[in-house]
Amino acid sequence: MTLDSENTAIVLDSTADFPEAPERFPNWRVVPLYVLFGDESYRDYVDLTPEDFYARLRTTDDLPTTSQPTPGDFLTTYEELSGYERVYSLHLSSALSGTYQSARTAAAELGDDKVRVVDSESASAAIAMLGLAIQRRLDKGTTDDEIEALIRRFKENAGLIFTVDTLEFLRRGGRIGRASAWAGQLLHVKPILTIKREVIPLKRVRGNQKAMQEFVSEFTSTNEDTSMLKVGIAHADAPERAEQLKKMVHAERPHAEVEIVTTLGAVVGTHAGPGTVGFFWFDDRE
Repeated sequence: MTLDSENTAIVLDSTADFPEAPERFPNWRVVPLYVLFGDESYRDYVDLTPEDFYARLRTTDDLPTTSQPTPGDFLTTYEELSGYERVYSLHLSSALSGTYQSARTAAAELGDDKVRVVDSESASAAIAMLGLAIQRRLDKGTTDDEIEALIRRFKENAGLIFTVDTLEFLRRGGRIGRASAWAGQLLHVKPILTIKREVIPLKRVRGNQKAMQEFVSEFTSTNEDTSMLKVGIAHADAPERAEQLKKMVHAERPHAEVEIVTTLGAVVGTHAGPGTVGFFWFDDRE
């Protein structure tokens, strides 16, 4: 079967931090996760914008918690896409959330092979970038085999690096992974982290300038300057740091395309914390 934009849909969850996807692409949908402040529950990006979330986070004594979509949330979305013959459903690493499992449960309930649920093994704009890579193939016509090969290459080769102001948010949310050994040891020190299914510590450096040098080193050591090099940037209430990263990408890889610059939504922001900044890259040559 030839897959294209008319017969194939893409579903993200809100941790892809790409809320404008359905406006840009008629065949895309986003299923929100939930943020809870006490007894109040909000749908990520729907009931609570990033701006409102960070403003509230600055004034609250109680840190929010998060919860995954229900299988019913996914099932509703999949049923809305009944006019499509294939659905690729792309999700946050299953080591970080039960979202992928909820999507799988919903897909199984449909009882056919129409919905392909994908564990991105990553997070945030990296998930959106995988969707954009699939969309590029749909626009010219593709197959399941080609998309499966793309997903495998993405998992093997996509880069992701980020830094946080404190590991406390990751620790409290239970998403700290192997970086737990550094918790409580970061006075004046910036942790450089990645995600390979879970949060992995790479290096500790002193200050934002050294962190940027480490970003440059990691970025330039794994790719070449080509128009097929796609980059995404995400920040948690730190737009000036995101702009600095964007300038770095243009300086180091002038032919690369910065596809996405986004603010981390309430769910990812709950676990990363204000001041987080990171970026993602993928050389999308066949």
